[in-house]
Amino acid sequence: MPDEDQSPKSVPEATIEVNLNRLAQLFNSLDPSPFHERDLDHDAEDYIIGSAEEAPRQHTLRLVIHLPPDQLPTEGAPDLATAVHHYFTYRESQERRRLRHLFRDGRIALMIGLAFLLSCMLLRELAFSFERGAISEIIGEGMLIIGWVAMWRPLEIFLYEWVPIRRRCRILAKLSSAPVAIQAKS
Repeated sequence: MPDEDQSPKSVPEATIEVNLNRLAQLFNSLDPSPFHERDLDHDAEDYIIGSAEEAPRQHTLRLVIHLPPDQLPTEGAPDLATAVHHYFTYRESQERRRLRHLFRDGRIALMIGLAFLLSCMLLRELAFSFERGAISEIIGEGMLIIGWVAMWRPLEIFLYEWVPIRRRCRILAKLSSAPVAIQAKS
């Protein structure tokens, strides 16, 4: 019988730790936007997303920024968590848009592929309507193969290509709500 003091099982947490010399290293130095709307530095983004990808899927994420004690933000400084969450929310919306465009392109490729496959099948039947021989067999089988090759791209999109984009959307969504803490380097 469990003790009454025990809390229910909590969701495991994965911590992503980033060591910086200055807070400005976290953000793109060429971005003139206000602090809470600035883009993350490309290397920092890659590191954070890469670390999040390595964390088990069921774990929640937590981002810890380590800074020298003299670089810690003061009271009234712009909120780092809001800036990080805003950035990853923006990146998630970009990836979702990319996924929508991929499926739209897949539907277009599917319609084109099916029309081409149908044309190839008709040409195949036309080739077989003449005297059956080696030439009509070669042309007929060639049309069948070419028609199915035309279906390669839509099948690739709908079976495989969307999976990594969807996975990245999930990771960005987790990062857009992950707690952000700033700690002094020891």
